Amino acid sequence: MINVGIVGGTGYTGGELARLICSHPGMELKAMTSRGNAGKPVDSVHGYLKGYVEMDFQASIENGEGLDLIFLATPHGVSMEHVPGLLDMGLKIVDLSGDYRLDDEKVYSQWYGKGHDDKDNLTKAVYGLPELFRESIADAQLVANPGCYPTASILALAPLFAAGVVKGDVVIDAKSGTSGAGVNPSIRTHHPVCGESVIAYNSGKHRHQPEIDLILHKLGEGGEVYFSPHLVPIVRGILASCYLDVNEVMTSTELQSLYAEFYSGERFVHVTGDGSIRAVVGSNHCQVAPVSLGGSKVAVFSSIDNLVKGASGQAVQCANIMCGMPEEMGIDFPGLGV
Repeated sequence: MINVGIVGGTGYTGGELARLICSHPGMELKAMTSRGNAGKPVDSVHGYLKGYVEMDFQASIENGEGLDLIFLATPHGVSMEHVPGLLDMGLKIVDLSGDYRLDDEKVYSQWYGKGHDDKDNLTKAVYGLPELFRESIADAQLVANPGCYPTASILALAPLFAAGVVKGDVVIDAKSGTSGAGVNPSIRTHHPVCGESVIAYNSGKHRHQPEIDLILHKLGEGGEVYFSPHLVPIVRGILASCYLDVNEVMTSTELQSLYAEFYSGERFVHVTGDGSIRAVVGSNHCQVAPVSLGGSKVAVFSSIDNLVKGASGQAVQCANIMCGMPEEMGIDFPGLGV
């Protein structure tokens, strides 16, 4: 049994981690921290965990005694404060923030608006997308869990970049539910503003753009990646619609064959004929649908649950790999469908 703790347990990803871990046959949740809710029962904040997680929030992880692995569900800029000390305790770490996803401190500073305080570990962290970096994750002590938009976008485009057939630039039009903005409300996520609207935001300056670009160009050559996120009036889910040219004409059938071969044996990635958020909501699955638009034009649609495969489920998937357990353990169930 792997004993785990969650640092930053009051947000959506922290609560989702607890929901998954409390029924995980190979993990036991030993601690959840919250500076603002220390001493309060976990189920007083996350009512859906009543009867499943019977513990109080604690202010911090004082030492690593009795723990094997820590999930950091903390904001950007906070995780780097915890990582060095936790590593010194000998703990494995899966960080769900953006602090270790970019391997260049100058790029991090440019996109996150602050310097990086843990430069040594920044270059040692392994990017936690199992379908691409499984072997490195298995040997890692620190894993940077991917962002939700990058997970959907990279899984959509990885087969084409890896095959070396991308010609020119790529445009990603991605739409996310409101839970992706986190538990603290803002003007944009206030229901009267977003409840009956679709909102384009941070186009060309979203922090996930360099992450998508970095990983895709590690796989193969291609032009610039242009990323435009949108907020849609649903709670969970992402649909990433990716448009590009390829350097050889391929039919939809040929594209699906290429994708099926690339993702052969992958439990959590499925090649389909269309994109549907409801098919994956509540699950750790990603559905990708490559389509020929005629000639060299290709569209790929990718759907995930932003809180599961886009965050907490993928973090558990990485932890399973890091701890030598079956990758699908505790997260192998279908989406809700309706």
